[in-house]
This record gives sequence, C-alpha cells and structure tokens, in this order.
Amino acid sequence: MQFQTCFPSVESPFGIVIFGASGDLTSRKLIPALCQLYTSNILRRDFFILGVARTKMSDDEFRSRFKCDGEFLKRCYYTSVVYDDPSSYSSLIEKLDFLEKRHRTNRNRIFYLAVPPEVYPHTVENLGRLGLNREEHNFSRIVVEKPFGRDLSSALELEKTLQRYFSESQIYRIDHYLGKETVQNVLIFRFGNFIFEEIWNNKFIDHVQITIAEDIGVEHRAGYFESVGLLRDLFQNHMLQMLSIVAMEPPSLMDAESFRTERVKLLKSIRPLSVKDLKSVVVRGQYSSGTVNGKVVRAYREEPGVASDSNVETFVAMKLFIDNWRWSNVPFYLRAGKRLAKRLAEIAVFFKNIPHSVFPNIPAGAIEPNAIVFTLQPDESIVLKFNVKRPCPTIFLEQLDMRFKYEDYFGVKLPDAYERLLLDVILGDSSLFVRKDDMEVSWQLLDPVLKEWQEKPKLYEPHLYPAGSWGPKEADDLIERDGRKWRKP
Repeated sequence: MQFQTCFPSVESPFGIVIFGASGDLTSRKLIPALCQLYTSNILRRDFFILGVARTKMSDDEFRSRFKCDGEFLKRCYYTSVVYDDPSSYSSLIEKLDFLEKRHRTNRNRIFYLAVPPEVYPHTVENLGRLGLNREEHNFSRIVVEKPFGRDLSSALELEKTLQRYFSESQIYRIDHYLGKETVQNVLIFRFGNFIFEEIWNNKFIDHVQITIAEDIGVEHRAGYFESVGLLRDLFQNHMLQMLSIVAMEPPSLMDAESFRTERVKLLKSIRPLSVKDLKSVVVRGQYSSGTVNGKVVRAYREEPGVASDSNVETFVAMKLFIDNWRWSNVPFYLRAGKRLAKRLAEIAVFFKNIPHSVFPNIPAGAIEPNAIVFTLQPDESIVLKFNVKRPCPTIFLEQLDMRFKYEDYFGVKLPDAYERLLLDVILGDSSLFVRKDDMEVSWQLLDPVLKEWQEKPKLYEPHLYPAGSWGPKEADDLIERDGRKWRKP
C-alpha cells in the first residue's frame, strides 16, 4: 500500500530554551524527542537548544547527560539561572544573543517551562520584564507543563501572569496524552468512518470506560505527589481530555480553534458533581503493600518522603454523565491509579446488549455486548469485539477480537507523544494543546471534590487496596451497582 508522506517540513529557524533542563523531564522526554526529530530530517539545520537551570555546569557537561546524535548535541548549550533572581538572567540574555547570531534563528524563540509549578510566575515575569515575549517579524512561544495550578483559583492566578506577558496564541499548555497517536486516531476512527459515527450515541452505546493504570508507585516523585494527589495529577488533564476526544461533536473543520471549541463544549456539558452524592460517584483509594509483577512492594505510606498518616489518594474512580442529546443517560466510568495490576491506558466503548436472543437456551444477558477498545499503552491498538459461532454441532457463541495494531501494520515504532507536540509548537499548531477556557472548565468540575476532601478528611479517607490489584472494592461497587463490570484487560 502506498502511504502519503506525512512529515511536515520545518521552514522557520528557531531556538528553544528549556527551563528546568537539569531535571528528569528534559533528559527522559524533551531532548530525546528533539533528537529524534533531528535524525528523522524533520528539523532544519538552523536551530539550537539552550538548557537553563539552577545547577552549574558547562555546555559539554550538559551534552554528556544525553545519548544522542553528535551533530545534534553540538546544537545543545547550557546556562545557569536562579529563577526568582532577575539579575541572574543576564547570563541567559548574553548566551541567547550569541546563539541567535551563531545559528541565524531570526529571534524565533520557544520557552519551555519544565520546572515546578511554583516557579512558573517568576520565570514568566522575568521573560516579560526582559522583553523576550515580544514578537516583531518573528515568533515567541511559551510551553507550560501540567499541572496548571492546583485548583481553580491558583490556575486563574497563573493565567493572570501568563496573559500579562503572552497572548493566548503564544501559550501552549501541554498535555502529552493529546499527542498520543491512538488518542488522535479516535478522531479519525469516528469522523473518517461513517459507519461508526452513525452509531456513536446513546441509541447504541451502553457506557464508556476510561482507564489509566500504572504498575509503578510514586518512585522519586513523593514530594510532588504528596502535594498534588492523583485527582490533580491525572483527572484534571489526561482523563478529561481523553473523555472529550471520545465524546465531542465533530468540528466544522479540523483547525485549532474549531477543534478546541468542540472539546470545551463537551467539557461544559458534563453534569456537575453533587457534593451530597459525592461518595456514590467518586471513589478515593490509596495502595497498601502487595505484590506487583512478582515483586513485593511497600505501601504508599511507607514510601520515602511520604507522611506515615498521609491521606493522599493514589487511585480515583468516578462516574460522570454528559447532559446533551448525543450522550444523555450514558454513564462514563473513569478510573486511574498507581501500583495496579499492570500498566495500561485505554478507552473502552461498550455497545448495548441485544434486546432479544433468538438462540435456544442462550438468554440475551448471557451474550457478551460488542465493544471497541482503544489501547494507548503499552501496545497501541484498536480492537473490535464481536460474537461468532464456535465450530461445533450446537449453537455456542464466543467473543472474538478483530485487532488493528499499529506496529504490525505500519511496520514502524510509533513516535513518542512529545515528538508530535514539540513539532506542533515549532510549527505553531495549537490544536493538541489546552486552551484557557478548557483548563478552567476542568477545574470547575473538580474543585468541589477537592474542597470537600480537604474540609472533611475523615469522611473521605482513602480506601486501601493491595498493590498489584485493580483498586479498592468500592471502585467495583461503583460500577456493579449499575449492573456493569470493569473490563478485565
């Protein structure tokens, strides 16, 4: 089969300044993604990368941290800055001026904030004070990592600082789940195939399950996680973004504003969570000791850096409804957690069961409903589940999978989400980034939950679940009360 070329060319030169360059995100994701774009001949030669952090180190010391193409590493540089000290930014200005002349980047600048959220305001204000936010026959863009605040009020405060110095068109709030190929392919699956979009509604769909399961614990992020918790870490962004992709209305055109507007409209349609019914629609959990992948692991409260009496949640399950014509009365079950049975991220769409069985001795309730499962990790695939007759003299139904797996068909390893999203920032395409109103709506939905948990900690103490399980029993109760079950991957 002939494939149409899908690699855009980067015409404009640019320089990318990464704040927090000594951290894990830079070494694990950002530099490898940029290196891959370079070795794939997508990036032109006129670019540079300037790492910025508090740590003192030379250009060569910075380069030695990465296993990348040598020619690419020659374009990587480093300078030290104290984020909240305006005087320390003089070294950044000097080096930026030198590199822009050396690499002829026409002062096209991308600033990536890979720093803790509390550092955002200092960095943004200093960039604005130095005039690095200005666009004069060039571009200046800023990328903001999640979390976007820790609640609605702090998110709005952060937005005030951002909007004081940067316009909305310059701001790229990154949620790497939107950069995953399978998430984007949900859109193609729906809007590029008439047969599926016609049945994508409450007449045919019984319910939807969205799962993000991690088999790891908090690792070295205990300090961060203790102050954030799983609801902020995964639901305010990844989970709600996945929900919006699977449930949004088709945009009039797949351009940035139309696409993002439909996502926001969908999020605004989610029924607010009632505080009086909170315990029946939201389950909060925390892992205890157990066995994961054959290895005995400690409880969350025994992790280094975690308080021995911590009530921070490492698991959340939630039932949501969308109040519009397409999805009226269709429940969306969301669950995410750490130290679960396996690493998995998926969207499972379950269709309604047959209304009547024509097969003798097989009641309708015994026939498995059809389902479409989009797997995001670890193996990106789309599976259609349907029933067939097993070869035998009697009627015996069995459910089979019709599976499309990306690597098997296309014969290539899928690009990391950061490759796609960094390329979009360089190209100036904000389609897969979070808009200001998008961020606000998601916080408005979750703020009452966070406030209730904070004000009544004893009432909402997390339910313990053994590491290596699929979460607390209360999460099973949440869905089984409705006569349904969580999908067993």
